[in-house]
Amino acid sequence: MDELIFTRQERSEALSLAHKLRASIGKLLDGNDYGNVFKYLKAALRSGGVKRDVFGLNPIVTSLQTALIAVDEIGLKRDGVLAILLYSLTKDGDGVREAFGDSVARIIHGLGKIQELYKKNPVIESENFRNLLLSFAEDMRVILIMIADRVNLMRQIRDTENVEAKTEVSEEASYLYAPLAHKLGLYKLKSELEDLSLKYLEHDAYYMIKDKLNATKKSRDAYIERFIAPIDSKLKEAGFKFHMKGRTKSIHSIWQKMKKQQCGFEGVYDLFAIRIILDSPEELEKVHCWQVFAIITDMYQPNPKRMRDWLSVPKSNGYESLHITVLGPENKWVEVQIRTERMDEIAERGLAAHWRYKGVKGESGLDEWLNSIRTALENKDDLQVIDQFKMDLYEDEVFVFTPKGDLMKFPKGATVLDFAYRIHSNIGNHCVGAKISGKAVTFRYTLKNGDQVEIMTSASQKPKQEWLNIVKTSRAKSKIRMALKDQTVKDGAYAKEMFERRLKNRKIEFEESTVSHLIKKMGFKEANDFYRHMADGTLDVNQVIDKYQELRQHGNNTSAQQPSRSAEGFSYENPNEELAHSADDVLVIDRNLKGVDYSLAKCCHPIYGDDVFGFVTVSGGIKIHRKDCPNAPELRKRFGYRIVKAKWSGKGSSQYSITLKIIGNDDIGIVNNITSIISKEEKIMMRNINIDSHDGLFSGNLTVNVEDTSRLEQLIKKLRNVKGVKQIIRI
Repeated sequence: MDELIFTRQERSEALSLAHKLRASIGKLLDGNDYGNVFKYLKAALRSGGVKRDVFGLNPIVTSLQTALIAVDEIGLKRDGVLAILLYSLTKDGDGVREAFGDSVARIIHGLGKIQELYKKNPVIESENFRNLLLSFAEDMRVILIMIADRVNLMRQIRDTENVEAKTEVSEEASYLYAPLAHKLGLYKLKSELEDLSLKYLEHDAYYMIKDKLNATKKSRDAYIERFIAPIDSKLKEAGFKFHMKGRTKSIHSIWQKMKKQQCGFEGVYDLFAIRIILDSPEELEKVHCWQVFAIITDMYQPNPKRMRDWLSVPKSNGYESLHITVLGPENKWVEVQIRTERMDEIAERGLAAHWRYKGVKGESGLDEWLNSIRTALENKDDLQVIDQFKMDLYEDEVFVFTPKGDLMKFPKGATVLDFAYRIHSNIGNHCVGAKISGKAVTFRYTLKNGDQVEIMTSASQKPKQEWLNIVKTSRAKSKIRMALKDQTVKDGAYAKEMFERRLKNRKIEFEESTVSHLIKKMGFKEANDFYRHMADGTLDVNQVIDKYQELRQHGNNTSAQQPSRSAEGFSYENPNEELAHSADDVLVIDRNLKGVDYSLAKCCHPIYGDDVFGFVTVSGGIKIHRKDCPNAPELRKRFGYRIVKAKWSGKGSSQYSITLKIIGNDDIGIVNNITSIISKEEKIMMRNINIDSHDGLFSGNLTVNVEDTSRLEQLIKKLRNVKGVKQIIRI
């Protein structure tokens, strides 16, 4: 059993911290609190359950340090302090409720839940993880304690030898805890976290800036005095009530500015800002601010490029101020901020002050929650309000983990199926369930905050219509509808192929025109519906073949009696055209990237088998052109960098629309001969034909649906053999 041994220094420090803590909140503690905490301490030390952390720090001492920060710099009282002290002694909170009350037990339980989140290896840089922490903590004091704990840890690890752990802790302070502190209005702690993070992560940069600030402090203070003296005199002379203060940027802010502007320390000319805060009635605020602006710009030359007018149009968070940069003595640029007391309070306190003045309501539960916290933090005599506070945050959202620790945000009520479709369409289409923290659930399972979701799939699973009622997100609904539509097309294609094969087995010729007539005769508006009913067994294939034969025989009898006609003015349009793109023929674009979204260019109508290339459009999609497209030379000349290689792959089972220009002599029967050839061609469907005839010559456009270039070439070859046809050109 490993026993925690206190060093003499740790024992002395622990006693000193305990006395300070008792002096700060002693009156708020119950009579039994001291004895009960001591009992837990003795039991934990005796059992060996209390151990030093990765930095070798004593957890009892760090708990006392954190508690003091929470009291002095955040304003927490009895329940928060007891939770901090007890958490290192009893992670499961055993017996805490009976000894210290529900509130302390709830905070300890919340701290434990947060630690469970960390075990899922979250990506802490993500905004979603910060929001998850806020929504996951049942009591907001959990977050405040976490911030106090991280501030204390950052203060203690300056000289640690565990560099790897120090780096990790510092990165978390920068990415996670500093933004959280900022959200909660804890600006002083936020700046400290940022500066310490920079100190540990970029040691040289931190000390370079710190040394330069120290070296220039006296001259900077003296310069500020010289700069503001004439302003002070002029404003008093004009009768304004005001006060001025200087503000030096934090080391972290200066470093960020140096990186952003790619300049040295000397290049950051706004190391400090002068703030002029006017005591003005609200109805005269803008007038007074602009009057001060006029006085200062009369005294010092302004830089028009550096002026920021958030007086006329305030920022979205309510911030109002006039910022100008002027050329002061010694030709140094100085930023001057002009605002009123009301505006300054909004700038310092953020949204909370903005609401009090303007009555503006926040857009989400988070804003209202932050308002409650800021108000309570600033009114420390009334901090018992926080003790009763239980937050209802992000009531319309849930945050869940992927197996790798990435976080995804969903609307409340979203299911495993929503999660699967968020990852990828194929994952969603084949989803059969998931594992939530190792436990198997169905795809109907409703996601909860903090769930770690691992999707389970099956190759035999297919999307179903009822899935639309299970998912919550529009993205999932859209993908399910698309998958159902694709499935319908595939089923129809399979049924059509089966139908043709059955006809072939019975030595019956397949005629597209007869099938179109049959589909209408049987009451179907769409060919897809007809084939889908055949696929699912609603229509008996044998009965359909019998009806097909009847129609075909009847059609042959009547067509034999139809007179041949001239091409003059002939026009035909297929009312039942179906153009369905199958997933079988795929374009391989550039480096074998399959599944890239593309569309076929309308200027050259490429089909399967054509030599093609891809052209990246402005919107990011890819247009497929034939290599002999009329526009190809210009595209290559002007936009060669947007050309990508492309070639056809797959089976080529889609139908592509092709237009042929036919020129020839207007012989009697030429139209019948052309249409007869097309109707007999397997898997070629005529969409429309328009022919004009003048002085014994005809010229017309014929549009057909074909599968690939080989079938097109066969068709063109047969059409060229028709008597009277002189020329065929693919448009």
